Amino acid sequence: MHKAGFVNIVGNPNVGKSTLMNLLVGERISIATFKAQTTRHRIMGIINSEEAQIVFSDTPGVLKPNYKLQESMLAFSEGALQDADVLLYVTDVVEKVDKNADFIGKVKRMQVPILLLINKIDLSDQSTVERLIEEWKEVLPQAEVFPISAQAKFNVDNVLNRIKQLLPESPPYFDKDQWTDKPARFFVTEIIREKILLYYDKEIPYAVEVAVEEFKESERNIHIRTIIYVERDSQKGIIIGHKGVALKKVSSEARKTLEKFFQKSIYLEVFVKVDKDWRHNDRRLEAFGYRLD
Repeated sequence: MHKAGFVNIVGNPNVGKSTLMNLLVGERISIATFKAQTTRHRIMGIINSEEAQIVFSDTPGVLKPNYKLQESMLAFSEGALQDADVLLYVTDVVEKVDKNADFIGKVKRMQVPILLLINKIDLSDQSTVERLIEEWKEVLPQAEVFPISAQAKFNVDNVLNRIKQLLPESPPYFDKDQWTDKPARFFVTEIIREKILLYYDKEIPYAVEVAVEEFKESERNIHIRTIIYVERDSQKGIIIGHKGVALKKVSSEARKTLEKFFQKSIYLEVFVKVDKDWRHNDRRLEAFGYRLD
């Protein structure tokens, strides 16, 4: 008997979905920073064993869209409710249970098993966690509640074991040697974007998109040429920095991470271009791989 299924991770921004995904899959698939709206796409990570295949799916945090890019991000999150065999709804010890009631209403109507994970319990106390468990049981009575800490790796094994029990019988959906649905170029853009999220403040990281223009791989090394797109000339200046220092730092840190990720020597070129209002432009968003309904 072989089991397989889609286990989709949803929740509001900054509750630890990407950290949890990386922990469950055992690969560094989703960029995880301290900033909200880090994840922009729906990213799959696949666990394979002889008797099962679990297809995890990390999604952008649920938010009320202010521009076209955020509409696409919300579409990825809502799409994850359509094809889930098991749903992981992630919250944390700070978030109020009535946040984003519209989305929770959609979760409530689902007919698949729901595991509600209260993350970051290492930052709280027992009485707060117990109160949150009771509150969530009232909001989503059909859900099984698991207090966890993805950062401290607490109780995540129990979540994984429960997922394995809940998976339907099915042949695998992907080849057994596949661990993600994304191509190599996607991880290049995500790693560079992660460095931008870490090293720049305020609006800059959210006005940035990264594209791979060239990816040439040989046995020992990879030559990569990328473009960082921004919306304004002033943003371009900030990304490059005085005498190019800021861009050099991002490029250097990204190259180190890419070498670990690909286990090869990396030659990385990074350029910066202005693409005015790309976040509001359907054609540009489609070119960057965003879902437009």
